[in-house]
Amino acid sequence: MSTAINALINFIEKSPTAFHAVASCAEILEEKGYQRLCEQDAWDLQAGKGYYLTRNQSSIIAFRIPKGTPHNFLVAASHTDSPMFKLKSEALSPAFDQYLRLNTEPYGGTIFSTWLDRPLSLAGRVIVSNGDKIEARLVNIARDLLVIPNVAIHMKRDINSSCAYNPAIDLLPLLSQDVKTDFGAFLAAEAGCKKEELLGYDLYVYNRTPATRIGVDGEFFSAPRIDNLMSVFGTLQGFVKSENADAVDLFYAADNEETGSSTKQGAGSVFLSDVIDRICETIGIDRRRALASSMLLSADNAHAKHPNHPELSDAKNAPHMNGGVVIKNNAAQKYTTDGISSSILKEICAHAGVPTQEYANRSDMPGGSTLGSIATTLTPMLSVDIGMAQLAMHSAYETAGSLDIDHLINASKAFYSTALTVIGDGQYRLQFPKRKGARKNV
Repeated sequence: MSTAINALINFIEKSPTAFHAVASCAEILEEKGYQRLCEQDAWDLQAGKGYYLTRNQSSIIAFRIPKGTPHNFLVAASHTDSPMFKLKSEALSPAFDQYLRLNTEPYGGTIFSTWLDRPLSLAGRVIVSNGDKIEARLVNIARDLLVIPNVAIHMKRDINSSCAYNPAIDLLPLLSQDVKTDFGAFLAAEAGCKKEELLGYDLYVYNRTPATRIGVDGEFFSAPRIDNLMSVFGTLQGFVKSENADAVDLFYAADNEETGSSTKQGAGSVFLSDVIDRICETIGIDRRRALASSMLLSADNAHAKHPNHPELSDAKNAPHMNGGVVIKNNAAQKYTTDGISSSILKEICAHAGVPTQEYANRSDMPGGSTLGSIATTLTPMLSVDIGMAQLAMHSAYETAGSLDIDHLINASKAFYSTALTVIGDGQYRLQFPKRKGARKNV
């Protein structure tokens, strides 16, 4: 088995929040020679060079300017956030002078029961006054700090049959037995500042359970935040391993997909659109013509057929773990896939030797949505939704196939390396590296 699964596990463990996921992406990009840009600065983009920028420290875009004149964009988009619990501004919640709890609220649609009785901690960013500057510093309290205790079965006899969890009562993490704990001083020490310099924070409760390989041959792995850090890591690796002389390759990982994407840093913002505008203006290509020839790979994990509940899947469109890239379909366009975009991706994967699978919800069970259909309203381009099959999506501890990260990396690399040409409405030409001429018209 390749080393990609170990690299993915390391990436996940370094990325307890969206802020850390972006920092992990930036570290990979800088190791590959990508230059950091800032939105407020003027850009001087050079042919043959790569760049990246972040917004809110929780969304990131990276792109490469080819040496020739590009005619389109090839974009892979994923999201950096995962369901968890966010710390409220007034964070302390004492319990009858014996316990000190943290006051939290759910972020995204998590499975509540999976957070109980396991080691937890806090990570995110703190806002610090530093002389005449205000700066945000990433923090990760990398030790077992918190627990959300369950109620004993002796006191709640129906806990295995009809238990509903109230996030305002049942899901508050236990921090200390000292109700006089100076939480501000504790955070300031973690941030490397004085208590009086601590101005605010964006902190989240995260699962500390280490990722692990499971199965007779280690064919599965379990970890927190597989949805959607597996997609972030896989598409980023495909991006940095590829090259394309005809297109601007662009990697995009957005925050807040789990809460609807309608933020300044989410896929519903103008972040991607603004970056594409600035690239077009700087290198002198027409934005509308470029987008009409472009393609988006919207990468967000998919539901594997459950071994204990096959009845929850569509009989004919249910992928399995380690089965390759999942192409996600939905008649209501919660996924952006259509016949053309699916066919193009299948051709790209076939040329790269990457297996593909199909996913659709049972027709009587509405599923979730992702960021592709949101992002393409502001940057209209051909788009296909993909993912890797996993179990227990939105659990605090999820499971996926160890081989699938290689499939995603190889598919992303092939996508970013393909020359895509629009011949006319509904007609496309694909040209692959190390191959003369076109594979076929689709």
